[in-house]
Amino acid sequence: MKLSYYIKRLIPVLLYGIFYLACFFYLEHRNVRSYYIIHTKIDELIPFCEYFIIPYVMWFFYIFITVAYFLLQKDNSAEYYRLIFSLGLGMTVFLLISWIFPNGQDLRPLEFPRDNIFTDMIRILYRGDTSTNIFPSIHVFNSTACCLAVCTSEKLKRRKAVRWSISALTVLIILSTMFLKQHSVLDVICALALNYGAYALFYRPHFASYRAKAVEKKRFL
Repeated sequence: MKLSYYIKRLIPVLLYGIFYLACFFYLEHRNVRSYYIIHTKIDELIPFCEYFIIPYVMWFFYIFITVAYFLLQKDNSAEYYRLIFSLGLGMTVFLLISWIFPNGQDLRPLEFPRDNIFTDMIRILYRGDTSTNIFPSIHVFNSTACCLAVCTSEKLKRRKAVRWSISALTVLIILSTMFLKQHSVLDVICALALNYGAYALFYRPHFASYRAKAVEKKRFL
């Protein structure tokens, strides 16, 4: 019974994951005459730094572990669904923008300033991930959505070390997208703005209700 409960919660996530990957694969391989190049002067001021590949790769484990943690929290389903709906909203908006507004960037260096294991990892990253369909940054959006879920969790509110560690990792991941020349500053700003919209939609009503109950409780004390 317990296993079937978690499977039922996981099935919608898996189905959406398949849908998302299929759409992303289509967008990456469809014939597009021209892409809108996203480039700002600020991007040119940000130096390339291969060491940021470490937090960039940690993103995959970070998202998986965070979703798995909230999935297994049977006593608070609301937190799990707020996270899942936030991730789903951001990823769906990303797909729609990529479909209607084909975009890309020209920030990647033609040659690396150094040759080491980190630049070798970036070469693999560049080969597997094209420089198109980058707006807004899903790396930034999903990282921030997971950070908000952790920082607003009732069970984790007293675990300051966990919350600070997750916040620091999120900041490093956001920075990595720019220092690895994977995303423009505009991709990051748009992703953060989208995070605010998801927060207002899925989290603010929850906290408004929570505060109302707290005020009501004080009246009877």
